[in-house]
Formats: sequence, structure tokens, C-alpha cells
Amino acid sequence: MEFDALILAGGRSSRLGGVPKAQLVYDGATLLSRSLAAAAGAGAAVVVGPDSGALPPAVLTCREEPEFAGPAAAIAAGLAALDHARGQLRAGMTLILACDMPKVDQAVAALQTALAEESPGPAGTEGVMSASPDGRRQPLAGFYSTAALQRAVAEKARSGGLAGASVFALLARLDVRTVTVPAGATDDVDTWDDATALGVSRQGS
Repeated sequence: MEFDALILAGGRSSRLGGVPKAQLVYDGATLLSRSLAAAAGAGAAVVVGPDSGALPPAVLTCREEPEFAGPAAAIAAGLAALDHARGQLRAGMTLILACDMPKVDQAVAALQTALAEESPGPAGTEGVMSASPDGRRQPLAGFYSTAALQRAVAEKARSGGLAGASVFALLARLDVRTVTVPAGATDDVDTWDDATALGVSRQGS
């Protein structure tokens, strides 16, 4: 399956005292580098967030407008960057990942398996979204139809704006099915307690 990847890495990290989540470390690698590794195989990848200067040369970078306008605005910015860079080579599917899930590679693998095994039919034709075994959906670990995402961004921009909008609001009209992923695959780091529980630390710790 051909896909492009969009990784969100631009939040304020307010509950972490402003320490960028992207630069936290799990199992010897930053959370951002782990997200990029989970997106291996993408035709193109963009990181929406501050440019640390440490990204691989082929990885695009951009910021949402205005900065810290939230995930829906970040997705719109990432889509625009991919569209500009890829043009007619744009993949039909886009993988969207937040950079704060240390085991997200397990979720991506489960989603790819589900897509590969999908039988033709009307259900879930515009993408797949991760869900934990207890049913919690995680829209920032999913594969979505690029055309459907572009349509959703345009509709949201017209109907009330992207700044401050939630991802669920952005994706509300997409025909997406949930895929149960391994336990812990979408656990994210919002606080230092989360980081401790997940074995995530600061660089150099």
C-alpha cells in the first residue's frame, strides 16, 4: 500500500513544563524518531512542529498557522506541505501519527495488517483508526484517504475554522472503521507520571 505520513510534533507540552514531547526518549531513541521509524515505507513524510535541525534530509517540516492552533490546524498544514512537495505523486492514503506514543509502531503494524486483509465493501472506505483493547479510539494513529482528509479540511475551514478544532471534529464525516491494536500501542505521554509509567525519559537522563 502506498501512503504518505504526517507526524504531529508541535504542541506546547504544558503539562511537561514545556519540554518537547518529540525529544523525549524511549528505548534509546527519541519519540519523534520512533514515530518516523513507524512510518517507514511512506512515499513522503512531514513533521508538523518546530524544526530542530535533526530531521533526516528527506523529511519535510512545517508549522500550523497560527502556531499552537491545535491538531486540526496541524493536519491541514501537513497536508498542504505534502501536496506541495508531491503534487501528482501524492499517495492515496495518509498516515497520521502523534509523536507522543512510544509504542505506536505496534499500532501502525496492526492497521497495515487490517488494511491488507480488508475485503471490498462499503464500510470504512475512507480509512482506519486505532482503538485500544478497552475501546478508546485514537485518531492520531490512523490511515486515512488523502482525498477525504483534504475534503474534511476544506469543509472545516469553511464552517468555523481549523484553529482550536479537535481531530474528532475534523474527521467526523469520514467513513472510518476502528481497528483494535495491541494494549499499550497508543498510550501517550501527557504528564511526567505518564512518562514514568511508560519508561520514557528526558534526553541525557
